[in-house]
Formats: sequence, structure tokens, C-alpha cells
Amino acid sequence: MAMRSWKLRGYALLCAGTALSLGNGAPAASSNTAGASGGKGCAAFAATVLGPDVRITSATHVAASAKGTVDLEGMAMSAIPAHCRVEGVVNERKGAGGKTYGIRFAIALPDEWSGRFLLQGGGGLNGTVNPPLGPVASDGRPALARGFAVISSDSGHQGAGFDNSFMADQRAALDFAESSVRTVALLGKQVTQSYYGKPAAHSYMTGCSTGGREGMLASQRYPELFDGIIVGAPAMRTGDSNLGVEYTQVLFNQAAPLGADGKPDFTRILTAADRTTILNGILDQCDALDGLKDGMVENVAKCDFKPAKLQCTGEKKDGCLSAGQVRALELGLAGPSDKSGYPLYARMAADTGIVSTPMGYLPTGGPGPFGPPSTATSIDLDARIHAIRQDPVQRLTDTNYWTNLNTYLDRGGKIMFFHGVSDFWFSPFATWDWYQRAQATNGAAFTNASRFYMVPGMLHCRGGNAYDQFDMLGKLVDWVEQGKAPQQVMARRTGSAASRPLCPYPAYPHYTGGDPDKASSFTCKTPA
Repeated sequence: MAMRSWKLRGYALLCAGTALSLGNGAPAASSNTAGASGGKGCAAFAATVLGPDVRITSATHVAASAKGTVDLEGMAMSAIPAHCRVEGVVNERKGAGGKTYGIRFAIALPDEWSGRFLLQGGGGLNGTVNPPLGPVASDGRPALARGFAVISSDSGHQGAGFDNSFMADQRAALDFAESSVRTVALLGKQVTQSYYGKPAAHSYMTGCSTGGREGMLASQRYPELFDGIIVGAPAMRTGDSNLGVEYTQVLFNQAAPLGADGKPDFTRILTAADRTTILNGILDQCDALDGLKDGMVENVAKCDFKPAKLQCTGEKKDGCLSAGQVRALELGLAGPSDKSGYPLYARMAADTGIVSTPMGYLPTGGPGPFGPPSTATSIDLDARIHAIRQDPVQRLTDTNYWTNLNTYLDRGGKIMFFHGVSDFWFSPFATWDWYQRAQATNGAAFTNASRFYMVPGMLHCRGGNAYDQFDMLGKLVDWVEQGKAPQQVMARRTGSAASRPLCPYPAYPHYTGGDPDKASSFTCKTPA
């Protein structure tokens, strides 16, 4: 499961007011209203009783910040309004190994409230309370900047992004797998109503990776919680996707050239020249399918990349691939299957970002986020998938099975999906497969209440040779509250004014002429 590493520049300074550390006390007065309460109302709220299992640890009024003061992953946020930041913990207790567990949370309550509430999804294996801003699919203007009350949590344990030691504790494992979504959402709504004196008019959730999985989970298992959800690159079947990554590594290890000692040299499984050959091959075969040769593959549905066309006719040299490399590329992109030929994971897209370093889908021979590089040259796929299927936490965590959303849809719920075509962890076609199965289960009710967008060139959640900045949050709000169903979504490059539409898949932005850096030069077209 991928974790987004949140880098904050200045947010801690914004919160440098007096934090009140205390336990439960008398209920706060009901006069906490948006815009009028300010720091005084925020401080008083620290004494609010929210239930026997909830302890508020601090309440701090945060002054407004100028544009660019808050920085997430190198992307400057828009101005952040003055707000009350309340922190606390739910069900704090001693658990397995004598460790302290509990769902730690932070909620931002803006002085000028829009009447909306948002649950911010997590990342990786969670374990950290990320700043409650609501940044996903907001084009740098997060939910808090739009007047939403926003809550985030660590989902029930503390630890680094991929530290799974918390799984030893039953309640912590259950909280991560599913129940923290409901607990935190209900808590956030309770805090919001208590602070402003009235309930939120509309409730939303956004997230990418683990946060995307949590968004799917909410629509499937807690359909009454939200009016609108944005699901980005969901970590919805991580056992299967990790198996696909491992399988591809083994295939390329098998193709590694031999070193002077006669053993495979895993550092040379794909040289820089090989990566250039693969990239050029993808572009030669698929770039022009969208009407414009610009180094991007926009017509994703029609890209039928043939690695065999890149094979050397004689000895291996720069500019072509060995037979072993071609085989590894073909099988790796196709995805693993069991002995009966049944696919164990979806195919991966042949997109420009698969050759990216240090994080692209194709292996580098170096260490990855889970540890040292693999030197395995064989894998028992049937045994591995059996172990994955027998993992109880995995089964509860996975969200790729359930497709019946009639309760969520009958309540008017809307859901938008986006997935980077160059995602190096989770195949965009795995998410598309679920989307198609949900269409089959729910019919027009799902089709009319959902949208799916491929983001060509984008890596996991953001980055890559892509137009990876887009405002789906505003589109979702207009859909839920005004009935304005979205079609194309304007996207731009990070740090650039260049723009291009994202189209509901399988449609793609087809070049019609003019300045290729302007979205008006493209129209959404569905391939035959």
C-alpha cells in the first residue's frame, strides 16, 4: 500500500498558539458559530464532552495563512482560512505488546464555514494524523480553503508508513481494515455540529491510494455516511497488486545478464538505454493515436503495445531488447495467472511512466519502498495467491469484491474515480475492472451517478509526465448540490499554465488543432 509522504512547510508555525491539553469537562456553550467564535470559541470547545471514549487533547485557533505558506509534497496550497484545529483520541487503551492504541484525529473547523464536512482519507498503512486540509483532487485549493470542516486520523495506531506491527492488535487491525472510516466520520460530524450548533448540510470524502480504498469502502459498507466521494488510485487489492510487482521483478531477474562470476547481474536488468528503447517503442506505437505526437499516450483504450517489435535481430545492443527482456516485458505487463490460466491481477498499462526511476513499474535492480532489491528468479504463484486469500486482514481490507451500491445510489450519492495510467503500484485497469462490474450490478443508477477518469502519464496519485493537477472536488460539489453532472475535467501540469481535459474513460482528449498547451485544442472523443 502506498503512502503519500506529506511535507509541510510552515503549518507547524501556523499552529503555534496555546494548545489546551485536558480531559473531559463540561459541555461547551452552543454559541460556537462560524465566523463569530474565533480563538475564544475554539479554546472553550476544548472542554466539550463528546462521549466516554473520546478525549480532546488540544484545541488551537490557527490564523489565516497566505497562498504558498502551506506546502504539501512541493505543491503550494492556496490561502488557508482561519480555523479551529481540534485534536484528540478515540478509544485510547493498552493493547497487544503493552502498546498504547487509539484512533488519533485532527479536525479543522473554519471560522467561515460553508456548511460542508469532509473526511480525508489516509495513505500507506496510515499511522500518522496528516494535516486536515482535504487536498486530494483539489488543484491546490483544498477543502479547508473552500470552507469545509475537515477531519483526518491515523486509523487507530501510530507508526511509519509501512510498519505493520500494529496488526498484532485485533482492534487496531480491524480499525485499519474498515471500522475507523465509520468511527471518524461520525465523530467528525458530531464535532462539526457541536461547534457550529447545526449539522453539516452535505458530507464528502476524498482520498488517494489507501484513502481511495477507504472511499470505496465507505460507499460499499457504510452507504449512509456521505453524499459524494472521490476515489483516487485505490489500494483495493494490495495482496494481488504486490504479487504482480513481485512477479514482474522475477521475470526481469530471469532475463538479467550474467556477470564476470557467471551469476545474474541484477543491477543490469534494464539499462538507461533499455528504458529509452521501451519508452520510444511505446510512443512509436501509441502516441499518435490521440491525433498529436507530444510524448504522451492519451488514447489509453487503443494502445496495444507490442514489445516483440523491440527485440534485437542479432546480439543484444543499445536500441533493442534481448529475447529475455521482451518476454519479461510481455508477461509482466499482462499480469500473473495461476496454473489454470486464471488472472491473479489485472494487466498493467504500457504508459510512459513505467520506465521512470527510481519509482516506475519496471524494476531498477535497486531497493524499493519495502526493502532491499529482490534476487529471486522463481515464484510459485499458486502458493502465493493461496496465502494472500487466507490472510484475514487482507480479505477484510480488500474492496474489489463488493459491487452492490443500491443503498448509496438510492440516497443520491455520487462517486468519482481517477487513476494514473503510469501508476507503479496499482493497475488502472484493476480499478476499471471494478467499475465495469459495478455497472453490471447496478445498471444505469451507477452509470448516472459515477465517473471514471484515466490520467495519462501520472504516477501513483500524482507526478510523472502528466497533467496531474485537477479540481474534481468542485465538480463533485456541483454535482451533489446542484445536479450538474461532470463530463470533462480541466487538468494542468504542476507549475505550468498548460492545460488539457480529462475525459470520462474510455473517451480521451483528441487533438483538433491549435496550441497543444491549451485545453480548447482538444475534444473528448470515444474510440470506436
